[in-house]
Amino acid sequence: MRSFYRERGVAMIELAISMSLLITLVFGITEFGRAMFLYDTLAKSARDAARFLAVRDPSSGTAIADAKCMAVYGNPNCSGSPLAPGLTTAMVSICFAADPSCAANYQSQGASPVINLVGVTIGGASSPYAFTSVVPFVVPSFNFGAISVTMRQVL
Repeated sequence: MRSFYRERGVAMIELAISMSLLITLVFGITEFGRAMFLYDTLAKSARDAARFLAVRDPSSGTAIADAKCMAVYGNPNCSGSPLAPGLTTAMVSICFAADPSCAANYQSQGASPVINLVGVTIGGASSPYAFTSVVPFVVPSFNFGAISVTMRQVL
């Protein structure tokens, strides 16, 4: 009879150890999924902003600001909440071949006065997008690298 009670306590300890490992694994998979979802959201918003800017004249006064709003809020009016938590317009940089400060970036890609390349970058070294983990003891918080999209615009 005494050995039965001892084994019963051991089974409870084994259950606690295996449940803690299982819960850690489930939280890790969930956090990894959240990180992939946020990366996909940022990539899609960069594509949408580049597409928005590709059909407009980027040298006009409001097109750049509207494209930044498009990347952050999903609309050119800067209304609503950001598509990703913590995303700001300061994290979005826009470059096009007709811009003298960016022209050197696009000369190797075949940009000419007829074809304008428009690039939208979210994050990067100067203003990275930080993924904040809900469960930092399983998946630590980290910064995404630069997410860049370049599209061709025919003027």
